[in-house]
Amino acid sequence: MTEMKALGEDPWVPQACTLPTVERPLRLAEFDDLFASAVVGVERVDRLRVRLELRPEPTVAGRAADLVTRETGCCSFFTFTFTLTATGGQLALDVAVPAGHVDVLDALAARAGLQDVA
Repeated sequence: MTEMKALGEDPWVPQACTLPTVERPLRLAEFDDLFASAVVGVERVDRLRVRLELRPEPTVAGRAADLVTRETGCCSFFTFTFTLTATGGQLALDVAVPAGHVDVLDALAARAGLQDVA
């Protein structure tokens, strides 16, 4: 398990994060906004992967892509994969981590709205 740094009331920033401390609340707010405004479903695919179902809109896809691209710059252990099913009107973002960062994935899933992350 990775050590966590406190960040507000729901810590989920690992020690490996290289984002400057002053920028972390802003990044957290960006994720919270994405979760609140664009996520329509959260599924725990397996121990190392969570799927976020997003509203299938170009602006949502662009905003999410920008955010996760920046996130991999400071937390390179994340793997983000988008799946767009154009004929079915579905947009999904899979978030995967190596086994050593499952606690971070658990916290992200809980923050996104998944009730049972175990």
